[in-house]
Amino acid sequence: MVKLKRIQRDELRRLYNIEYSSKRPKWKEYDAPYFDDFEFKTYDEFISSKEIEFFLGERVKGIYFNDVLIGIVSKYWENEKTRWLEIGIAIFDENYWNKGIGSKALSLWIDEIFNTEDNLEHIGLTTWSGNIGMMKCSLKIGMTLEGRIRKVRYHNNIFYDSMKYGILKEEWMKQLKK
Repeated sequence: MVKLKRIQRDELRRLYNIEYSSKRPKWKEYDAPYFDDFEFKTYDEFISSKEIEFFLGERVKGIYFNDVLIGIVSKYWENEKTRWLEIGIAIFDENYWNKGIGSKALSLWIDEIFNTEDNLEHIGLTTWSGNIGMMKCSLKIGMTLEGRIRKVRYHNNIFYDSMKYGILKEEWMKQLKK
């Protein structure tokens, strides 16, 4: 069973173990690798980093499968004044990939956001054309491909596209009724 809930301080060791499973974790191959911003940390470095505020903050929930923390969902304002919100997901533990957990987690997250954020008509998600799984997941949960910015993500000597997906509140509510 997939659940979303706030990450607790006593779960930070588990989070560290799955996020920093190696110096080159598999999940980072798909999570915007073109930024080349992943730096391996020791647990002590992790626990004293600004990442902790992010993981324990209100913009993030842990993804739990059968009560085991396996990843996170997040949200951020592209522009709060105009009510432009984006979401993201990372399942750090690759043993849980391709099992429908990501689509279930994103569905729960979208539902929660639409039910708790005032005056919100759209939720967006941005990925890249090198992340086929995320593109399929976005469509599977009812999002629409709203934009494709061609060849703006350069990685391993290949140009990829930035992919913008979104769903309107009315579309989300309509599909829930089906």
